[in-house]
Amino acid sequence: MNDQDRRSMPLFSISIVKQLTELTARQIRYYESHGLITPARTSGNQRLFSFNDVDCLLEIKKLLDKGVNLAGIKKIMLSDDKRDRKEMAASHDLSDRELRKYLKVKLTETTIPGRSHLHRGELSRFFQ
Repeated sequence: MNDQDRRSMPLFSISIVKQLTELTARQIRYYESHGLITPARTSGNQRLFSFNDVDCLLEIKKLLDKGVNLAGIKKIMLSDDKRDRKEMAASHDLSDRELRKYLKVKLTETTIPGRSHLHRGELSRFFQ
């Protein structure tokens, strides 16, 4: 078994991850709902997190502390190229054009008719 396989093995319950990252369970579930992490599930539907998931949560926490917004974090985390991720993290957030494009996609993308994936609290910080 190589190191990458070991790092991706689901081992930790949410209570352990809370202690390791100093995030609340609500925050962890929120980041999961936005597709930033994808923990494995047991047959009883309990979340199990890998070392990679914990690293991702720590990176999210670090970016939030730097002032990067959630849209910027998504763009950084979903970037395939590590060099691009570092450059985007250094820029600290999205341009107005990128943000508007992202919001338009999220507002039109829906699983329940009439409801978007965005929460009201997320939108309020963009409009004053």
